[in-house]
Amino acid sequence: MDKRSNFLRMNKLPMFSYLVICLLASSSHAQNQDCTSYSFSNNNIYQTCNNLPVLDSFLHYTYHQTNHTVDIAYRHVGVTTSNWVAWALNPTGSGMSGSQSLVAFQNSSGVVSAHTSPISGYRTQLQPAPLSFGVPRIDCEFRSGANEMIIYATLQLPTGQTRFTQVWQFGQVSNGVPQEHTTSGDNLRSTGTVDFLSGQTTDAGSTGNSRQRKRNIHGVLNVVSWGILMPMGAIVARHMKVFKAANPAWFYLHSACQSSAYIVGVAGWGTGLKLGSDSKGVTQNPHRKIGIALFCLGTLQIFALLLRPKPDHKYRFYWNIYHHMTGYAVIVLSIVNIFEGFDILQPEEKWRRAYIGVLIFLGVFAVLMEVITWIIVLKRRKETSSEDKFSSAAGTNGAREHDNRL
Repeated sequence: MDKRSNFLRMNKLPMFSYLVICLLASSSHAQNQDCTSYSFSNNNIYQTCNNLPVLDSFLHYTYHQTNHTVDIAYRHVGVTTSNWVAWALNPTGSGMSGSQSLVAFQNSSGVVSAHTSPISGYRTQLQPAPLSFGVPRIDCEFRSGANEMIIYATLQLPTGQTRFTQVWQFGQVSNGVPQEHTTSGDNLRSTGTVDFLSGQTTDAGSTGNSRQRKRNIHGVLNVVSWGILMPMGAIVARHMKVFKAANPAWFYLHSACQSSAYIVGVAGWGTGLKLGSDSKGVTQNPHRKIGIALFCLGTLQIFALLLRPKPDHKYRFYWNIYHHMTGYAVIVLSIVNIFEGFDILQPEEKWRRAYIGVLIFLGVFAVLMEVITWIIVLKRRKETSSEDKFSSAAGTNGAREHDNRL
């Protein structure tokens, strides 16, 4: 018993020391991850800092209420000189489109530099250009020891506004040109809000997930309605009516496709309006403008169905021209706008390919049906021409016989 007690007493101090070392190491690691303890190489001190939730990024800032400016330092850890990093504010929306960004990377000359770049679309290469608000100072540095890029800037905030959507990203640089960033995982969750006056921030969280669900619903509704049902209805009207057995079933099937497309499309248009009201910056996006034009043209088509003249009416010819031109315009604009939506939503590539596959199938089917339609039409014209010649010949012979009798 005495030997065992002596052994425990002898090893108590080393065990305690080991625990202390572990706790200190853990505390040191936590401090390294805590932005409040970070020391800048230029000895800058900022009043507020936020650990951004994804992509190993941090935002430090000091808001000057007297002149409505903010000094910021955006840090992105775990990058190399082969990466670009960007941090942006969106004064009018809640997404990437419309964001006013600060970008830093090593250019083709081997110099690490920073510039401003407004983002008006989803295929940007982050070219240098002025922002919608003033940026009197912008600079950057790359700390190779920590694999860390830091952007320093002073921003002249828009009048009366301190709360913004913030977006941060990184990607690869090729030949001195920033390439498209990854479109999955944390790269799609690197957004939130920042209020420079209160110092509060929020991440995408449940709000972002809810918004993403709305965008997905909007996309699915519009692809099914404008992008699939509408072309199917046009194919039915164009090619089925040539078959005598399909009359008048083709008309009811055509009306069902177009009416269903319009109803589902209105639901998709409504979700798009809601998304647009939540993201005011999207109002300048062509996708929204084309969507409004589609809704107007689709509504005109519904009224055209209700006001359709009878086949022998004198205005039926003009109605046919109007109906066909409007219908084909809707189909073309629908396809264009769906691909605009793909660029905005940025889903997995398989969904874009799936829709392209549907278009190819519909296109091939339409071409085959067009060939069949013309074969049937030309055959009927030939038969009709033969019947007319026969009738004409029979009428001539009958007249001669009548004259001979006289």
